[in-house]
Amino acid sequence: MNKRMIALAATALLALTACGNESAARPDSGASLTGRTFLSTSVTENGKPRPLAAKTQIRLQFTTNGRISWNAGCNSSETTVSTSDGRLSLGKEITSTAMGCMEPLQGQDSWIGRVLAAKPTWKLDGDKLVLSTESTTISLLDKESAEPDLALDGTQWKLTTVVTGEAASHQAGFEKVWLTLNGERVTGSTGCNEFQGVVARATGKLTFGELATTRRACAGDAATVESLVLKGLKGELTYQIDGSTLQLRSADGGLDFTAPH
Repeated sequence: MNKRMIALAATALLALTACGNESAARPDSGASLTGRTFLSTSVTENGKPRPLAAKTQIRLQFTTNGRISWNAGCNSSETTVSTSDGRLSLGKEITSTAMGCMEPLQGQDSWIGRVLAAKPTWKLDGDKLVLSTESTTISLLDKESAEPDLALDGTQWKLTTVVTGEAASHQAGFEKVWLTLNGERVTGSTGCNEFQGVVARATGKLTFGELATTRRACAGDAATVESLVLKGLKGELTYQIDGSTLQLRSADGGLDFTAPH
């Protein structure tokens, strides 16, 4: 091989190496966001930390059909999304739940909506996602790393929400309601009476038999909550675990539980 051929070969090798390094340095493609959920770890605004409302996180979910949904502690919103050119561009038609939320949650809902509408840049590095506008930076972590799904069995699930049709309710006394599943047995409390019973399983489904309860007399809100719980834990329900939350659903509504950290 003459000197000219050696030089050309070396140049080609350097070019290939450079291309490989450039590819490795690039952020993941938009497709890498698909099917993933991210939870916020920090927020800065105008160079300073922006604290979120107590016990809240920003949650972004990128679905497999080209949509994005988000929640910042109150209502959930959803629309189409484009991730091309390194930016998140939302669709024009945005659907949202309509729960009435007290401040600061209502203001936080509006704020995250404005940030996403500003077409933030995005950069994905493994499990870490960073969104940036001119004034705001949101750092997020893939949910599977930040909050792995808890086990269905052996976890004490505490009631947070009762869903009836399209309405979701939260009321005093829910925090006293809990259930634990172990194989074909379920035990728990309605907040007034203890209960136990049997539950059959299929993929993504739980079928509750008649629940036996203690006989303590319940009045007022306690009686109302107990009625909602016993009605909700009846017959065949679909279930889904998402991190530390458990959703049970029937055709008419359902119950949402959480496992306190």
